[in-house]
Amino acid sequence: MKKILVTGAFGLVGSDLIAALSKKYPKGSLVAISHKAVADSEALVEKADIRDTETLAKIIEKHGITEVYHLAGLLSVASEKNPQLAWEVNLGGLKNILDLAVKYKLKVFWPSSIAAFGPTTPKVNTPQHTILEPTTMYGVNKVAGELLCQYYNLKWGVDVRSLRYPGLTGYKAPPGDGTTEYSVHIFYGAINEKHYSIFLKEDARLPMMYIDDAIDGTIQLMEAPVENITIRTSYNFGAISFTPKELGEELKKLVPDFTYDYKIDERQKIAETWPQSIDDSQARKDWGWRAKFDLAKMTKTMYEGLKIKLQK
Repeated sequence: MKKILVTGAFGLVGSDLIAALSKKYPKGSLVAISHKAVADSEALVEKADIRDTETLAKIIEKHGITEVYHLAGLLSVASEKNPQLAWEVNLGGLKNILDLAVKYKLKVFWPSSIAAFGPTTPKVNTPQHTILEPTTMYGVNKVAGELLCQYYNLKWGVDVRSLRYPGLTGYKAPPGDGTTEYSVHIFYGAINEKHYSIFLKEDARLPMMYIDDAIDGTIQLMEAPVENITIRTSYNFGAISFTPKELGEELKKLVPDFTYDYKIDERQKIAETWPQSIDDSQARKDWGWRAKFDLAKMTKTMYEGLKIKLQK
């Protein structure tokens, strides 16, 4: 039986991934790692720090773990605020998991990001193989992590798989402070105050994806036959691209009295180094990736789901 460990299990991706995996696998198959106490989860919860290799090893042995979805990490803004911690958590944590994968013969998923690209990367239909010269600590972590994954695959045969996540939008976990997370905060603004001030420029087009697509694609990648996997750094992973203004106008269709304006902050500078759209043809070819949510469907699903969550 598969025994799956999820690190960073209660963040934006982890919350939805745990829910999806719990429907797919028998009770007792999932173990979640959190660095803080968690009251309720479909998974068995173990408290640990991703930097603590000894505790991680004990958890893997205790539960007979066979696969790891390694999601724990600091996002772009937090990484800029504390570059040293970002290096320790984002890259050191990944290396810990890969070392344990060698020892315990684990299959590993790790998310890279569009942050791996930089200002010298082609911005439209960014190709799979391209220039990776990021100018943020988060981006540096992701490029180094991609190369580390490939190295462990080539050196020790670790079956590690990765996706370059675009900006993700979902409502189950609280929004963070990432560069693309205006696309979550804006829904809270629309529901609670009927207003939101966007921290990016109105025309800051970025690759985005609804969380259900991200979860489906992640599980599809992990379940694809090993002979289909041709990329051991990280696959380009695309869905939709939109600007803050396009999202704001789409949301106004559902909330006519919603208003929004712009209060640009330091995240705009980060956004300007990222692509506007992604060429994910390699993922489509290798393991049949297809996104299901466009902007209208994503907006409606987010709005209705968050209203229920907030009991509005």
